[in-house]
Amino acid sequence: MAKILVVDDEADLEILVKQKFRKKIRENVYEFIFAQNGEEALQMVKEHPDLDIILSDINMPVMDGLTLLSHLPEANAMLKAVVVSAYGDMQNIRTAMNRGAFDFVCKPVDFEDLDLTMEKTISHVREMQATLRAIKENNILKMYVDENVLKFMSQKEFEGSLMKNEALHATVMFVDVCGFTSITEHIPANTVVKILNGLFDKIVKEIIAQGGHVDKFMGDAVMAVFRGDFHLDRAIDTALALRAQLADEEEFSVGEKNFKPQISIGINSGEMVSGNIGSASLRRLDYTVIGDTVNVAQRLQSISTAGQIVITEDVYGQIKESFKCKANGEFVLKNKIKPVNTYEVIE
Repeated sequence: MAKILVVDDEADLEILVKQKFRKKIRENVYEFIFAQNGEEALQMVKEHPDLDIILSDINMPVMDGLTLLSHLPEANAMLKAVVVSAYGDMQNIRTAMNRGAFDFVCKPVDFEDLDLTMEKTISHVREMQATLRAIKENNILKMYVDENVLKFMSQKEFEGSLMKNEALHATVMFVDVCGFTSITEHIPANTVVKILNGLFDKIVKEIIAQGGHVDKFMGDAVMAVFRGDFHLDRAIDTALALRAQLADEEEFSVGEKNFKPQISIGINSGEMVSGNIGSASLRRLDYTVIGDTVNVAQRLQSISTAGQIVITEDVYGQIKESFKCKANGEFVLKNKIKPVNTYEVIE
């Protein structure tokens, strides 16, 4: 449905527009809102950010149509205006066009011609909106997708290359923001997202600083993968840095609750499969790692408490000469027949 603002000081025009376009209004093709001058129109633009086009007269009290045109780019750059006026001389037409009008229709109005002009203008606005969405999506893609993947995307062999799977030895780390779910019921959604994104940003920066890759965000948790030389050591260094950084975070009030940002971490290292996992028919594929090593890392995070960095006995054997650890007891992990002996990384 297209949302259209009609700006004219003639009271009869509102009735006429509703009569002439009653079928398209009933079928939810058009939705009209009305203003009597340019000043009211700017207020309507502010109140209705989803407006598509404006139909505006020129000669109006308080603020005329030509002045309104000069304010539209600042109010809503995506809006396009069609001037509908009895002042159809070339000077007014040129002035309107120079101030950004998309088209000009002369009074008395031929409503069939106006309808065609509106359809053309709405189509142009839809194209602009689609282009803007594509630009935003591309910028988001650049933020979250590895540079090498983006390079592949411009090549013919992209699809075949990306679908190749491999077995590798790497380290997986799950970082969970402790107690965050309990405060989400007490604060507005925008505040929830703002707080969580702020914490995620700090976590991500530490992961990247150690050459890690953020695989995905899972609710209030982050999954990261470390590959290459000393991947296990780099993952442990990241975990210690994150814990130290968040230890300095101050407690803050959220509604009636106090919240102190803390994290719990599970780390595991070993063989895993890297590949494009998902549904090709749905066109939803996630380039990620899977396997028992990954599952155990997630289970370790689930048993860790605030401030803990939990690892397996096997991982402890690999890092005990470089990091101080202490025994953390045996736990029965999901899909594991025998209890798993765990350790906590201290420093």
